[in-house]
Amino acid sequence: MQDTLLIAFFAFLGAAAAGLLGAGVLRLTRQRSLTASLAVVAAVAVGAMLAGTLAVAQAMFLNAHDLSVVTTVVAMAAVVSLATALLLGRWVVAGSRALTLAARSFGDGGDFAAPVGPATAELSALSRELAATSARLAESRDRERALESSRRELVAWISHDLRTPLAGLRAMSEALEDGVAADPQRYLRQIRTEVERLNGMVGDLFELSRIHAGALALSPSRISLYDLVGDALAGADPLAREHGVRLVGDRVEPVPVDVDGKEMSRVLGNLLINAIRRTPADGTVAIAAERSPEGVVLSVTDGCGGIPEEDLPRVFDTGWRGTHARTPPAGAGLGLAIVRGIVEAHRGQAVVHNVPGGCRFEVTLPVAEA
Repeated sequence: MQDTLLIAFFAFLGAAAAGLLGAGVLRLTRQRSLTASLAVVAAVAVGAMLAGTLAVAQAMFLNAHDLSVVTTVVAMAAVVSLATALLLGRWVVAGSRALTLAARSFGDGGDFAAPVGPATAELSALSRELAATSARLAESRDRERALESSRRELVAWISHDLRTPLAGLRAMSEALEDGVAADPQRYLRQIRTEVERLNGMVGDLFELSRIHAGALALSPSRISLYDLVGDALAGADPLAREHGVRLVGDRVEPVPVDVDGKEMSRVLGNLLINAIRRTPADGTVAIAAERSPEGVVLSVTDGCGGIPEEDLPRVFDTGWRGTHARTPPAGAGLGLAIVRGIVEAHRGQAVVHNVPGGCRFEVTLPVAEA
Protein backbone atom coordinates (compact mmCIF):
# COMPACT_ATOMS: atom_id res chain seq x y z
CA MET A 1 0.00 0.00 0.00
CA GLN A 2 2.88 2.32 0.84
CA ASP A 3 4.54 1.67 -2.55
CA THR A 4 1.29 2.52 -4.34
CA LEU A 5 1.05 5.83 -2.51
CA LEU A 6 4.69 6.65 -3.34
CA ILE A 7 4.13 5.79 -7.02
CA ALA A 8 1.04 8.05 -7.10
CA PHE A 9 3.01 10.82 -5.38
CA PHE A 10 5.95 10.75 -7.82
CA ALA A 11 3.61 10.41 -10.81
CA PHE A 12 1.67 13.44 -9.60
CA LEU A 13 4.86 15.49 -9.21
CA GLY A 14 5.97 14.68 -12.75
CA ALA A 15 2.54 15.32 -14.25
CA ALA A 16 2.19 18.58 -12.28
CA ALA A 17 5.52 19.83 -13.61
CA ALA A 18 4.41 19.06 -17.17
CA GLY A 19 1.06 20.75 -16.53
CA LEU A 20 2.69 23.93 -15.20
CA LEU A 21 5.00 24.04 -18.19
CA GLY A 22 2.03 23.55 -20.53
CA ALA A 23 0.08 26.32 -18.78
CA GLY A 24 3.00 28.69 -19.34
CA VAL A 25 3.19 27.77 -23.02
CA LEU A 26 -0.59 28.26 -23.40
CA ARG A 27 -0.30 31.69 -21.83
CA LEU A 28 2.40 32.66 -24.32
CA THR A 29 0.40 31.35 -27.29
CA ARG A 30 -3.08 32.51 -26.19
CA GLN A 31 -3.25 35.07 -29.01
CA ARG A 32 -2.20 32.60 -31.69
CA SER A 33 -4.24 30.16 -33.75
CA LEU A 34 -6.57 27.67 -32.11
CA THR A 35 -4.54 24.91 -33.81
CA ALA A 36 -1.49 25.83 -31.73
CA SER A 37 -3.51 25.78 -28.52
CA LEU A 38 -4.96 22.35 -29.30
CA ALA A 39 -1.48 21.03 -30.11
CA VAL A 40 -0.19 22.34 -26.77
CA VAL A 41 -3.09 20.70 -24.90
CA ALA A 42 -2.40 17.36 -26.60
CA ALA A 43 1.33 17.68 -25.86
CA VAL A 44 0.62 18.49 -22.21
CA ALA A 45 -1.59 15.40 -21.85
CA VAL A 46 1.06 13.08 -23.26
CA GLY A 47 3.90 14.96 -21.59
CA ALA A 48 2.21 14.66 -18.20
CA MET A 49 2.02 10.90 -18.68
CA LEU A 50 5.67 10.70 -19.73
CA ALA A 51 6.85 13.00 -16.94
CA GLY A 52 4.98 10.94 -14.34
CA THR A 53 6.48 7.74 -15.74
CA LEU A 54 10.02 9.13 -15.66
CA ALA A 55 9.52 10.36 -12.11
CA VAL A 56 8.40 6.90 -11.02
CA ALA A 57 11.34 5.31 -12.88
CA GLN A 58 13.83 7.62 -11.18
CA ALA A 59 12.42 6.53 -7.84
CA MET A 60 13.46 2.96 -8.77
CA PHE A 61 9.93 1.66 -9.14
CA LEU A 62 10.48 0.69 -12.82
CA ASN A 63 13.32 -1.28 -14.37
CA ALA A 64 14.98 -0.28 -17.64
CA HIS A 65 12.94 -2.68 -19.79
CA ASP A 66 9.59 -1.53 -18.41
CA LEU A 67 10.63 2.10 -18.82
CA SER A 68 11.52 1.50 -22.45
CA VAL A 69 8.17 -0.13 -23.14
CA VAL A 70 6.20 2.63 -21.46
CA THR A 71 8.23 5.33 -23.22
CA THR A 72 7.56 3.73 -26.60
CA VAL A 73 3.83 3.53 -25.91
CA VAL A 74 3.75 7.17 -24.77
CA ALA A 75 5.67 8.29 -27.85
CA MET A 76 3.19 6.59 -30.17
CA ALA A 77 0.32 8.14 -28.22
CA ALA A 78 1.99 11.54 -28.57
CA VAL A 79 2.24 11.18 -32.35
CA VAL A 80 -1.43 10.21 -32.68
CA SER A 81 -2.59 12.92 -30.21
CA LEU A 82 -0.67 15.69 -31.94
CA ALA A 83 -1.91 14.61 -35.37
CA THR A 84 -5.51 14.52 -34.12
CA ALA A 85 -5.14 17.92 -32.42
CA LEU A 86 -3.71 19.47 -35.60
CA LEU A 87 -6.52 18.05 -37.76
CA LEU A 88 -9.16 19.23 -35.30
CA GLY A 89 -7.54 22.66 -35.06
CA ARG A 90 -7.40 23.08 -38.83
CA TRP A 91 -11.07 22.06 -39.11
CA VAL A 92 -12.22 24.48 -36.41
CA VAL A 93 -10.07 27.29 -37.83
CA ALA A 94 -11.44 26.68 -41.33
CA GLY A 95 -15.01 26.89 -39.96
CA SER A 96 -14.16 30.05 -38.05
CA ARG A 97 -12.67 31.68 -41.16
CA ALA A 98 -15.72 30.77 -43.21
CA LEU A 99 -17.94 32.27 -40.53
CA THR A 100 -15.82 35.43 -40.46
CA LEU A 101 -16.11 35.86 -44.23
CA ALA A 102 -19.88 35.29 -44.05
CA ALA A 103 -20.20 37.84 -41.23
CA ARG A 104 -18.53 40.52 -43.37
CA SER A 105 -21.43 40.39 -45.83
CA PHE A 106 -24.09 41.80 -43.51
CA GLY A 107 -21.55 44.13 -41.94
CA ASP A 108 -21.21 45.71 -45.39
CA GLY A 109 -24.97 46.08 -45.78
CA GLY A 110 -25.79 42.64 -47.19
CA ASP A 111 -27.57 39.61 -45.77
CA PHE A 112 -25.83 36.94 -43.73
CA ALA A 113 -25.59 33.50 -45.34
CA ALA A 114 -24.42 30.71 -43.02
CA PRO A 115 -21.37 28.77 -44.29
CA VAL A 116 -22.13 25.41 -45.88
CA GLY A 117 -20.69 22.35 -44.17
CA PRO A 118 -20.42 20.77 -40.71
CA ALA A 119 -19.45 22.95 -37.77
CA THR A 120 -19.10 22.62 -34.03
CA ALA A 121 -22.10 23.27 -31.79
CA GLU A 122 -20.61 26.60 -30.68
CA LEU A 123 -19.97 27.78 -34.24
CA SER A 124 -23.46 26.65 -35.28
CA ALA A 125 -24.98 28.61 -32.38
CA LEU A 126 -22.90 31.67 -33.34
CA SER A 127 -24.02 31.27 -36.96
CA ARG A 128 -27.69 31.24 -35.87
CA GLU A 129 -27.17 34.36 -33.77
CA LEU A 130 -25.48 36.12 -36.69
CA ALA A 131 -28.37 35.12 -38.98
CA ALA A 132 -30.89 36.52 -36.46
CA THR A 133 -28.84 39.72 -36.13
CA SER A 134 -28.67 40.03 -39.90
CA ALA A 135 -32.45 39.70 -40.14
CA ARG A 136 -32.93 42.40 -37.49
CA LEU A 137 -30.48 44.69 -39.28
CA ALA A 138 -32.31 44.14 -42.57
CA GLU A 139 -35.61 45.03 -40.90
CA SER A 140 -33.97 48.12 -39.37
CA ARG A 141 -32.62 49.19 -42.76
CA ASP A 142 -36.04 48.69 -44.34
CA ARG A 143 -37.67 50.75 -41.58
CA GLU A 144 -35.04 53.46 -42.00
CA ARG A 145 -35.64 53.59 -45.75
CA ALA A 146 -39.40 53.71 -45.20
CA LEU A 147 -39.02 56.51 -42.63
CA GLU A 148 -36.74 58.45 -44.94
CA SER A 149 -39.27 58.05 -47.76
CA SER A 150 -42.03 59.21 -45.41
CA ARG A 151 -40.00 62.25 -44.38
CA ARG A 152 -39.42 63.20 -47.99
CA GLU A 153 -43.12 62.80 -48.78
CA LEU A 154 -44.01 64.83 -45.69
CA VAL A 155 -41.72 67.70 -46.73
CA ALA A 156 -43.21 67.64 -50.23
CA TRP A 157 -46.83 67.61 -48.98
CA ILE A 158 -46.19 70.28 -46.33
CA SER A 159 -44.47 72.51 -48.88
CA HIS A 160 -47.42 72.12 -51.24
CA ASP A 161 -50.07 72.59 -48.55
CA LEU A 162 -48.36 75.67 -47.14
CA ARG A 163 -47.75 77.29 -50.50
CA THR A 164 -51.42 77.19 -51.56
CA PRO A 165 -53.00 78.93 -48.54
CA LEU A 166 -50.10 81.38 -48.25
CA ALA A 167 -50.54 82.39 -51.87
CA GLY A 168 -54.26 82.87 -51.26
CA LEU A 169 -53.64 84.90 -48.09
CA ARG A 170 -51.20 87.14 -49.92
CA ALA A 171 -53.64 87.72 -52.80
CA MET A 172 -56.55 88.50 -50.46
CA SER A 173 -54.45 90.78 -48.24
CA GLU A 174 -53.23 92.69 -51.32
CA ALA A 175 -56.82 93.06 -52.57
CA LEU A 176 -57.91 94.41 -49.18
CA GLU A 177 -54.88 96.71 -49.02
CA ASP A 178 -55.56 98.09 -52.53
CA GLY A 179 -59.27 98.50 -51.80
CA VAL A 180 -60.36 96.37 -54.78
CA ALA A 181 -62.12 93.65 -52.72
CA ALA A 182 -65.78 93.58 -53.72
CA ASP A 183 -66.80 91.97 -50.41
CA PRO A 184 -64.19 92.68 -47.70
CA GLN A 185 -66.08 90.68 -45.05
CA ARG A 186 -66.02 87.57 -47.22
CA TYR A 187 -62.28 88.02 -47.73
CA LEU A 188 -61.77 88.39 -44.00
CA ARG A 189 -63.76 85.21 -43.31
CA GLN A 190 -61.71 83.35 -45.91
CA ILE A 191 -58.48 84.66 -44.40
CA ARG A 192 -59.61 83.42 -40.98
CA THR A 193 -60.43 80.00 -42.44
CA GLU A 194 -57.02 79.69 -44.08
CA VAL A 195 -55.26 80.83 -40.91
CA GLU A 196 -57.13 78.16 -38.94
CA ARG A 197 -56.02 75.58 -41.51
CA LEU A 198 -52.41 76.67 -41.14
CA ASN A 199 -52.73 76.68 -37.37
CA GLY A 200 -54.07 73.12 -37.47
CA MET A 201 -51.18 71.96 -39.63
CA VAL A 202 -48.64 73.58 -37.32
CA GLY A 203 -50.38 71.97 -34.33
CA ASP A 204 -50.20 68.56 -36.00
CA LEU A 205 -46.51 69.03 -36.75
CA PHE A 206 -45.83 70.04 -33.15
CA GLU A 207 -47.77 67.04 -31.82
CA LEU A 208 -45.93 64.68 -34.15
CA SER A 209 -42.56 66.12 -33.16
CA ARG A 210 -43.40 65.53 -29.48
CA ILE A 211 -44.37 61.93 -30.24
CA HIS A 212 -41.19 61.22 -32.22
CA ALA A 213 -39.05 62.87 -29.53
CA GLY A 214 -40.71 60.79 -26.80
CA ALA A 215 -41.83 63.99 -25.09
CA LEU A 216 -45.57 63.26 -25.16
CA ALA A 217 -46.59 63.61 -21.51
CA LEU A 218 -49.78 61.70 -20.69
CA SER A 219 -52.13 62.39 -17.78
CA PRO A 220 -54.18 59.19 -17.58
CA SER A 221 -57.41 58.98 -15.65
CA ARG A 222 -60.28 56.48 -15.36
CA ILE A 223 -62.75 57.19 -18.20
CA SER A 224 -65.72 55.25 -19.52
CA LEU A 225 -65.53 54.43 -23.22
CA TYR A 226 -69.21 55.34 -23.49
CA ASP A 227 -68.48 58.94 -22.47
CA LEU A 228 -65.32 59.11 -24.61
CA VAL A 229 -67.11 57.90 -27.74
CA GLY A 230 -70.14 60.10 -27.05
CA ASP A 231 -68.00 63.24 -26.92
CA ALA A 232 -66.18 62.24 -30.12
CA LEU A 233 -69.47 61.67 -31.97
CA ALA A 234 -70.80 65.00 -30.81
CA GLY A 235 -67.66 66.76 -32.04
CA ALA A 236 -67.75 65.07 -35.46
CA ASP A 237 -71.51 65.47 -36.03
CA PRO A 238 -71.32 68.91 -37.77
CA LEU A 239 -68.77 67.63 -40.28
CA ALA A 240 -70.85 64.50 -40.89
CA ARG A 241 -73.95 66.61 -41.58
CA GLU A 242 -71.98 68.79 -43.96
CA HIS A 243 -70.87 65.72 -45.95
CA GLY A 244 -74.23 63.95 -45.69
CA VAL A 245 -72.76 61.02 -43.74
CA ARG A 246 -74.59 59.14 -40.99
CA LEU A 247 -72.76 58.52 -37.72
CA VAL A 248 -73.63 55.30 -35.86
CA GLY A 249 -72.43 54.48 -32.35
CA ASP A 250 -74.84 51.89 -30.96
CA ARG A 251 -72.23 49.20 -30.20
CA VAL A 252 -70.36 50.90 -27.40
CA GLU A 253 -69.83 49.05 -24.12
CA PRO A 254 -69.35 51.20 -20.99
CA VAL A 255 -65.89 49.76 -20.32
CA PRO A 256 -63.54 51.80 -18.10
CA VAL A 257 -60.04 52.59 -19.41
CA ASP A 258 -57.09 54.48 -17.97
CA VAL A 259 -56.19 56.98 -20.71
CA ASP A 260 -55.40 60.62 -21.27
CA GLY A 261 -58.85 61.95 -22.17
CA LYS A 262 -57.58 64.85 -24.25
CA GLU A 263 -55.15 62.77 -26.31
CA MET A 264 -57.58 59.88 -26.78
CA SER A 265 -60.30 62.33 -27.90
CA ARG A 266 -57.83 63.51 -30.51
CA VAL A 267 -57.35 59.90 -31.66
CA LEU A 268 -61.08 59.32 -32.07
CA GLY A 269 -61.54 62.75 -33.66
CA ASN A 270 -58.82 62.08 -36.25
CA LEU A 271 -60.27 58.66 -37.07
CA LEU A 272 -63.82 60.01 -37.41
CA ILE A 273 -62.77 63.00 -39.53
CA ASN A 274 -60.69 60.72 -41.73
CA ALA A 275 -63.63 58.31 -42.14
CA ILE A 276 -66.20 61.06 -42.84
CA ARG A 277 -64.07 62.72 -45.51
CA ARG A 278 -63.56 59.42 -47.31
CA THR A 279 -67.15 58.17 -47.11
CA PRO A 280 -69.47 59.24 -49.94
CA ALA A 281 -72.71 61.12 -49.25
CA ASP A 282 -75.50 58.95 -47.78
CA GLY A 283 -72.81 56.61 -46.46
CA THR A 284 -72.35 55.45 -42.87
CA VAL A 285 -69.49 55.74 -40.41
CA ALA A 286 -69.83 53.37 -37.47
CA ILE A 287 -67.87 53.48 -34.22
CA ALA A 288 -67.83 50.58 -31.76
CA ALA A 289 -66.13 49.74 -28.48
CA GLU A 290 -66.03 46.26 -26.97
CA ARG A 291 -63.89 43.94 -24.90
CA SER A 292 -61.57 41.40 -26.50
CA PRO A 293 -58.96 38.93 -25.21
CA GLU A 294 -56.25 41.51 -26.02
CA GLY A 295 -57.97 44.38 -24.17
CA VAL A 296 -60.51 46.99 -25.25
CA VAL A 297 -61.01 47.51 -28.99
CA LEU A 298 -62.24 50.84 -30.38
CA SER A 299 -63.12 50.59 -34.07
CA VAL A 300 -64.18 53.11 -36.72
CA THR A 301 -65.64 51.65 -39.94
CA ASP A 302 -66.12 53.82 -43.03
CA GLY A 303 -67.48 53.39 -46.56
CA CYS A 304 -64.41 54.50 -48.50
CA GLY A 305 -64.39 51.46 -50.75
CA GLY A 306 -61.24 49.99 -49.23
CA ILE A 307 -57.53 50.65 -49.32
CA PRO A 308 -55.23 48.93 -51.85
CA GLU A 309 -53.53 45.96 -50.19
CA GLU A 310 -50.07 47.30 -51.04
CA ASP A 311 -50.87 50.55 -49.18
CA LEU A 312 -52.19 48.96 -45.96
CA PRO A 313 -48.74 48.69 -44.29
CA ARG A 314 -48.12 52.42 -44.95
CA VAL A 315 -51.42 53.86 -43.76
CA PHE A 316 -49.98 55.03 -40.42
CA ASP A 317 -46.70 56.33 -41.89
CA THR A 318 -45.93 60.01 -41.54
CA GLY A 319 -47.01 61.92 -44.64
CA TRP A 320 -48.97 59.07 -46.25
CA ARG A 321 -52.15 60.24 -47.97
CA GLY A 322 -52.79 57.42 -50.42
CA THR A 323 -53.94 57.90 -53.99
CA HIS A 324 -55.33 61.18 -55.29
CA ALA A 325 -58.83 59.72 -55.20
CA ARG A 326 -58.53 59.28 -51.43
CA THR A 327 -56.66 62.50 -50.70
CA PRO A 328 -58.77 65.05 -48.81
CA PRO A 329 -58.65 68.70 -49.79
CA ALA A 330 -56.82 69.55 -46.60
CA GLY A 331 -54.32 67.92 -44.33
CA ALA A 332 -50.71 66.81 -44.67
CA GLY A 333 -51.11 63.11 -43.91
CA LEU A 334 -50.26 63.53 -40.22
CA GLY A 335 -53.54 62.51 -38.60
CA LEU A 336 -53.07 58.74 -38.70
CA ALA A 337 -49.39 59.02 -37.75
CA ILE A 338 -50.49 61.00 -34.68
CA VAL A 339 -53.13 58.35 -33.95
CA ARG A 340 -50.53 55.59 -33.91
CA GLY A 341 -48.10 57.62 -31.78
CA ILE A 342 -50.71 58.45 -29.13
CA VAL A 343 -52.06 54.89 -29.04
CA GLU A 344 -48.59 53.37 -28.68
CA ALA A 345 -47.84 55.88 -25.91
CA HIS A 346 -50.83 54.30 -24.11
CA ARG A 347 -49.24 50.85 -24.60
CA GLY A 348 -51.86 50.08 -27.25
CA GLN A 349 -51.91 49.19 -30.92
CA ALA A 350 -53.53 50.74 -34.00
CA VAL A 351 -54.28 48.64 -37.11
CA VAL A 352 -56.43 48.87 -40.22
CA HIS A 353 -58.31 46.17 -42.16
CA ASN A 354 -60.35 46.21 -45.33
CA VAL A 355 -64.00 45.25 -44.92
CA PRO A 356 -66.76 44.96 -47.53
CA GLY A 357 -67.36 48.46 -48.87
CA GLY A 358 -64.73 50.21 -46.81
CA CYS A 359 -62.11 49.77 -44.10
CA ARG A 360 -62.01 49.48 -40.33
CA PHE A 361 -59.49 51.22 -38.10
CA GLU A 362 -59.04 49.44 -34.78
CA VAL A 363 -57.40 50.80 -31.65
CA THR A 364 -56.61 48.26 -28.92
CA LEU A 365 -56.07 49.60 -25.41
CA PRO A 366 -55.26 47.81 -22.12
CA VAL A 367 -58.23 47.23 -19.81
CA ALA A 368 -58.24 49.43 -16.72
CA GLU A 369 -56.97 47.62 -13.64
CA ALA A 370 -59.54 46.99 -10.94
